Amino acid sequence: MWKQAARVAKRQIDIIGSLVLLLLAAPLLAVLALAVATTSPGGVLYRQQRAGRRGRPFEMLKFRTMYAGADAARAALAASNESDGHLFKLRNDPRVTRVGRVLRRLSLDELPQLVNVLKGEMSLVGPRPLPMEDSGYQGRARHRLAVRPGITGLWQVSGRSDLSWEDMVCLDLDYVHNWTLRRDVVILARTLPAVAKARGAH
Repeated sequence: MWKQAARVAKRQIDIIGSLVLLLLAAPLLAVLALAVATTSPGGVLYRQQRAGRRGRPFEMLKFRTMYAGADAARAALAASNESDGHLFKLRNDPRVTRVGRVLRRLSLDELPQLVNVLKGEMSLVGPRPLPMEDSGYQGRARHRLAVRPGITGLWQVSGRSDLSWEDMVCLDLDYVHNWTLRRDVVILARTLPAVAKARGAH
């Protein structure tokens, strides 16, 4: 019974938190949108189908950090992938715009996901969602889908892209199996210092 009450409380925190943050960040969001729109051709927002809770698809929002047509160019860069497992990461990805590099380093490109949180597709805290077509949802990693994906989570405050795929899965599963509201508060408190240090942000 208390777990159900805690889940209800988590959702209420998500609603109130995302709404308050969207209102407070509105001037910043406008400035960032203008910066993205005026420095490279293409839309302000990048939309991609991601796997939500129980594998339900949803359209995740981010500020666009790459040049138009970046998804089509990914295949040509596959051999340069610096990540293991099911992630694709390049420290100096040529598809990323100059404004995009700043947004990524400070995680400002993730701010539009507050809309996803408000809609109930994501949570403030949880495992990061992977693309729908990603084969990373196999075996034990599929248990990551037991909860709503989050804007921040254990792996974001533990090294982000510097972590291996296996480390990321282990952290996410630890979160899923040992979740508490108190732990969410701790992760949220650790997020800002982690972003400020920009460790593993690329």
